Amino acid sequence: MPHPLYQHIKKFANVNEADFADILNFFELLSLKKKEMLMDEGQLCRRHFFVLKGCLRLFFMKETGIEQTTQFAIENWWITDNLAFLQQQPSSFAIQAIERSEVLAISYEAQEKMLTQFPQMERYFRKVFEKSFAASQMRIKYINDYSREEIYLYFAKVQPAFLQRVPQYMLASYLGFTPEYLSEIKKKHLGK
Repeated sequence: MPHPLYQHIKKFANVNEADFADILNFFELLSLKKKEMLMDEGQLCRRHFFVLKGCLRLFFMKETGIEQTTQFAIENWWITDNLAFLQQQPSSFAIQAIERSEVLAISYEAQEKMLTQFPQMERYFRKVFEKSFAASQMRIKYINDYSREEIYLYFAKVQPAFLQRVPQYMLASYLGFTPEYLSEIKKKHLGK
């Protein structure tokens, strides 16, 4: 069975197996325990992560002391604090494994070398970022245009895997709800 990253790259860029073997050498394989921190808020963001197995979240701590989840990543998704990674600065976010996870990590320096050596990977990352940016735009639209109940129903429709894998309080944080409100919405729609 082809490597998950290779399959993902092939969706967007032309990379042969020999090149992929060399590309893979730029990455480090990391195994994470459930609830293990991959990066802390304020830590220099040195790496970009591709999820092979498991589920991670990107979050920050509000001034009130409440965690605000802004992104989840499951298999074949990328996750990092993009701005901090690109500028090699301290992160405004933390990354945590929600479940046992395996990720491929690539440092900024290794990624730059890889892109020089394999220019077709520029196309791959451009396509990944275009899709990610489009998804972020749609999320902002839904947050501003949909009722809270509609936001939950849309999320449940387009990302049903998260409902089973993500603890309710994290999902509520991501959707901008209290866990109690999310529980009410779920109860209301269970019978439908």
